[in-house]
Amino acid sequence: MRAPVTQWDLALRALTAVAIDPGGLKGMILRARAGPVRQAFEAELSSLPKPRHRIHPGLSDMQLYGGLDISASLAAQKLVREAGLADAPASLIMPMAERTQPGLAAKLAQMLDADRGHALILLDEGADPDETVPASLRERLAFGIELEGLSHKDCANRLPDAAVLDAARARLALVRPAPEQAAQLAAIAAHFGISSLRAPLLALRAACVFAALAGRQTPVEEDITEAAELVYASRATRLPEPAPPPDEDPRQEEQPEPEDQGADDSAPREGVLEDRIIEAIAAQLPPDFLERTVQKASRSGNFRGSGAGARRKGNRRGRPLPSRPGRLDGTTRIDIIATLRSAAPFQRLRQRNRKCAPRIILYPSDIRLRRFEDKSDRLLIFTVDASGSSAMARMAEAKGAVELMLAQAYAKRDQVALVAFRGSGADVLLPPTRSLVQAKRRLAELPGGGGTPLAAGLLGAAGMAELGRAHGLSPALIVLTDGRANIGLSGEPGRTQAAADAQLTAQQLSRLGLPGVVIDTAARPGKDGAALAAWLGSTYLALPRADAQKISAAADAALGE
Repeated sequence: MRAPVTQWDLALRALTAVAIDPGGLKGMILRARAGPVRQAFEAELSSLPKPRHRIHPGLSDMQLYGGLDISASLAAQKLVREAGLADAPASLIMPMAERTQPGLAAKLAQMLDADRGHALILLDEGADPDETVPASLRERLAFGIELEGLSHKDCANRLPDAAVLDAARARLALVRPAPEQAAQLAAIAAHFGISSLRAPLLALRAACVFAALAGRQTPVEEDITEAAELVYASRATRLPEPAPPPDEDPRQEEQPEPEDQGADDSAPREGVLEDRIIEAIAAQLPPDFLERTVQKASRSGNFRGSGAGARRKGNRRGRPLPSRPGRLDGTTRIDIIATLRSAAPFQRLRQRNRKCAPRIILYPSDIRLRRFEDKSDRLLIFTVDASGSSAMARMAEAKGAVELMLAQAYAKRDQVALVAFRGSGADVLLPPTRSLVQAKRRLAELPGGGGTPLAAGLLGAAGMAELGRAHGLSPALIVLTDGRANIGLSGEPGRTQAAADAQLTAQQLSRLGLPGVVIDTAARPGKDGAALAAWLGSTYLALPRADAQKISAAADAALGE
């Protein structure tokens, strides 16, 4: 039985394997916040094959694929091509890998699938479970290690010497796995709910690397176990099912065991080796594995964590802006007219200083790049107080305002959502939509009456705002209430606690920086509605007798439309 290993030891073994076979194992993911432990790991990256490049999540197409160097071509008066990182094998190290956009992740995955010998080391610095490397890259990289809870004193071990790694690289071509080992690794992957065939293939490759490092020509149980631990622990989606108990049939106990003189008693019986490997992998799973699995399942229908939405500046092209000087990098487009206009005043002088010059002489400083104002569609979140005796009137007004603003949604690129709070909680009556038909169907019957859980309504609006940002929208808040909360977040009545919960929730919601307006619908507007607007950092409007038309107009004016 092997001695217990730490997460640091696992990270070193994974990095050792990648250093020996970078093109076969593709790389690894290290999840650790910036600090001494991460610095100690980055110091070991010098063992990776050269060339080594540090890249950024905002890597451009020009940097990745290369292309025509416009500035150099203009200066040399001939075509000059700039090489890209994808042209030759290299070790690519990416800090802040959790910020990788889906487009770049797809391009890096395509580069890894081309088998040109690239290795990708992703340094994941995500603080929340949602902040993680895109799934397309996690599937292709052999290892995923977390270094949480370690101190610098735990990082004493180091990678093998360069001579040891070079010798293992030379022996790797001679290693041949046994035919049954591939099927064995595939069966073990199924026990942990791993459906991708890349995982057992990577595990088999890693087992060959560990065999080469130990000087063996065929992987043994130790190599298979270590490879499965490193590859499967980060990919597991469920715990393995326990083995069924053996049949307790007394007739089977009376039957003598058949004698097999040629059998080796020291060899493990069929299935025993597989069970040992499964137990070794299960021991490497984090203590909160089940909790993480449940959280992933609950987020499976959400777009958060996919890289789209909140990080995107907008989801429409927008109007053009004046061009600016710059250098083409693959992500921008040249403004030909502005470029020619910039170069035109100097043509006579340039023609005079050159013999046999072309008709138009362009310098790199003449290049002008096109720009656009990129705006996101707006999401208007109506948060309506449906409590009390006048709830039906307020709900009717809100319904009319929603329908009016939806009628103009196509021209203004708006979407509308409705959150109603009453009783002890809040309900999403209308998810973000631009469909007037769907809105009328959802708004046909709206509940009313009960207490005023203002804090729950604000929490519902905050969740809707985060969902809107995840889809690339710009949320804005419209709150229709008298501000007199009497139900706290716990669902218990009490004006003092309810007001405290509402104030705390509103102040937290204000940190999202949402534009908003609080429309006080009380028959006699008082200080409660104004206080709520101040906590939210929103505009305050007292409209006790407002109809749907006035609410719609007031919301547009307050939100700058």
